Amino acid sequence: MPDLTTNYLGLQLRNPVVASAGPISQSVTGIRSLADAGVGAVVMYSLFEEQVRRQAEYTAELAMVHEPFAEATAFLPGVHHDPDGITQYLKLLEVAADAVDVPVIASLNGAAPGSWTTMARHLEEAGAAALELNIYFVPGDLTMTGADVERRHLEIVRAVKETVRVPVAVKLSPYFSSVGHFCLALDEVGVDGLVLFNRFLQPDIDVDRLEVRSGVTLSSPNEARLPRTWIAVLRDKVRASLAATSGVADHEDVVKYILAGADVVMSTSALVRHGAAHARGLVDGLDAWLERKDLTLAAARGLLAVPPHTPAAGYERAGYVASLLKAKEVYGSLN
Repeated sequence: MPDLTTNYLGLQLRNPVVASAGPISQSVTGIRSLADAGVGAVVMYSLFEEQVRRQAEYTAELAMVHEPFAEATAFLPGVHHDPDGITQYLKLLEVAADAVDVPVIASLNGAAPGSWTTMARHLEEAGAAALELNIYFVPGDLTMTGADVERRHLEIVRAVKETVRVPVAVKLSPYFSSVGHFCLALDEVGVDGLVLFNRFLQPDIDVDRLEVRSGVTLSSPNEARLPRTWIAVLRDKVRASLAATSGVADHEDVVKYILAGADVVMSTSALVRHGAAHARGLVDGLDAWLERKDLTLAAARGLLAVPPHTPAAGYERAGYVASLLKAKEVYGSLN
C-alpha cells in the first residue's frame, strides 16, 4: 500500500486530501465525521472580518458605557453576548482540535487591513494548527491600481505572520494581472502556503423579475483547469506549500492535481453533495491509482508540472497553440 503521508505548511498529514472550509465543519460532529472519513486535515468554515469588526464595536461601546465601573463589567448582563458567533467559533475550534486526530485549520475571511491580527492570535490560542487567510477582495474602486491591491494583500499577510507562530496560508483569487509574480511576492514575505484558487461569487440576472440574483453554486471539475495550470507552473518555484481547491468531484480530480504538483487537494462541493463519507472514496481512489501505476506519492507529485528549467511562458504558449491546432482537426469539418 502506498505511503500517503504528506507535508503541508510544515504539518504532517496522513494523506493529501483536505476538507476545505464549508458547512460540514460548522459542528464538532461534522468535523469528526470528516476526520473519521479519512481526510488529512480539516479547514473550518470561515470567520468573517465583518463579524470581528462588529464584535469589536460592541465591546468598545460597552466599555465606554460602563467605564466608571470597569471592574464590575464582568458581572453585567450582556457582557458575554456573542451576537456574531465569534465566541462560538473559538469554542468550536478549541473542542474540535481536541476531538480529532488531524490538524484543524482556522479560516479568516476579509478584505481590509486591520482587525486580522487580534483574531489571528485568538485562533492560535484556541488550538488552530494553522490559519488560512481568505482575502476576498473585489476592487470596486476603479481608481485602485493592481499594485495597490497587491500591497493590501501583502500588508495583511505580514501583519498576521508577525502576530502568530502557527503556519499561515493564503487563499488567492486567480484575477491578478500576474499571478505567478504575486505568488513569488507572497512567498518572499514568508507565507507558508498558497491555496489556489478562491471562487468569486458572480451573480446572475433574472430577466423576468428584472433583478440581480445572487447565490452560491457548487464547483464542477472543469473549474479545476485554471488552478491546475498555475500549480503546474509554480511547482518547485516557491517555498510555500501548494494547495489545490475547486473542481474536485472524485479521486481522478485528486490525482490530476497531484500530477500537476499540489501538496494537498481540498474539496468542499463534493462533500456537500455526497456527505463527509465521500472523502473516503477520494483517499482510497488515490491510493488505488498509485498502486495500479506502481508509483509513490512523491514520484507522482509534480510528474506533469512545467519542467524545472523550462521557460513557463513559452511552455504555456506552446500548449495553447497545440490545443488550437487539435481543435481545428476535431471541429474543422463542421464549417
